Amino acid sequence: MHALMADLPLVLDNVSLDVGGARLIDRVDLTISPGAPTLIVGPNGAGKTSLLRLCMGLVVPTSGRVSWGSRLAAGRSRRAIVFQRPVMLRRSVAANVRFALAQAGVPRREHAARALALLDRVGLLDLAGRPARRLSSGEQQRLALARALARDPELLLLDEPTANLDPAATRAVEDIVLSAAQSGIKIMMTTHDLGQVRRLAGDVIFLVRGTVCERRPMAELFDHPLMPETAAFLRGDLVI
Repeated sequence: MHALMADLPLVLDNVSLDVGGARLIDRVDLTISPGAPTLIVGPNGAGKTSLLRLCMGLVVPTSGRVSWGSRLAAGRSRRAIVFQRPVMLRRSVAANVRFALAQAGVPRREHAARALALLDRVGLLDLAGRPARRLSSGEQQRLALARALARDPELLLLDEPTANLDPAATRAVEDIVLSAAQSGIKIMMTTHDLGQVRRLAGDVIFLVRGTVCERRPMAELFDHPLMPETAAFLRGDLVI
C-alpha cells in the first residue's frame, strides 16, 4: 500500500455546515483521538450524518475548519465510512472486497488472500462466491464493514450500521465493531439505540440542532446528564 499519513487526532474547529439555506451543523468544536468508540446520538435531524460526512471529508464546512493529524487536506487517508444502506457491487462477495483492496492501493498479488482473511474476520468466508446483492441485510452490512476494513483504517465512521437489523444481525455487527476497536481502530458511530450505546461506547456525543449539547464518558452521561435536553432524550421524551 502507499504510505498514508495519520488521520488522528481529528479536529473540528468552530465548524458550521449550511445546505440549501439550512444550518445542519452549528459551530462545532470537537477533537477525536485514539481510544474507545465514540457514539453519536440525538433526535432525528440533529445533524449526525452530516457530522460524519464532515469527519470523512465528503463535504466541506461552510465555515471553520476540519483537520486530520494536523493536515487540512482530506487527501489519501486511513479513513473509511459505512452508511446505513451500503451499495453492493454487482459481483461476488469476495470480488467486492478485492475491489476495495484495489482502491486502497493493496498490491494485486495480495488481493485473494487478504480478501479471504477479511471475509473470515466478518464471518462471511463461507459466502465468498455468492452474489453480494443476494445477501441478507445483515450480511450486506458485514460485507460493507469488510470493504471498509480493507482500507486498514485508523478511523472508521459508521452511520447507524444496525438500523432495521434483527437482534442476531445487530449482535454480529456489534461484535465486528468491538473487535475493530480492540485492534486499535478509532470508531465514530451514530445510533438511535441507547442499549447499543451502553454496550459499545467509551464516550458519547449528544447532538441537538447541529450543536454538540454534551460530550461525556458513557457512564457519566447516562448517570448524571448535565443538560436538560440530554436528560429528556435519555428518558425517551421528545427533543426538538
